[in-house]
Amino acid sequence: MALEMRDRCERCETTELPPDAAARICVYECTYCVACSEAMHHICPNCGGELVPRPRPAARTDTA
Repeated sequence: MALEMRDRCERCETTELPPDAAARICVYECTYCVACSEAMHHICPNCGGELVPRPRPAARTDTA
């Protein structure tokens, strides 16, 4: 099961979060930019869970 790679911070609404950008998520995949995560002390306001770095997708290696 893949993560839903949301492109918007749920707090400040920035749309600068493409899949390879630094972002923070909770267990429910709530997504925040790094600045908002730090301002919230890395705690998700929706579930109270920890906000951790969102994994980045692996680089594609096209062999064609």
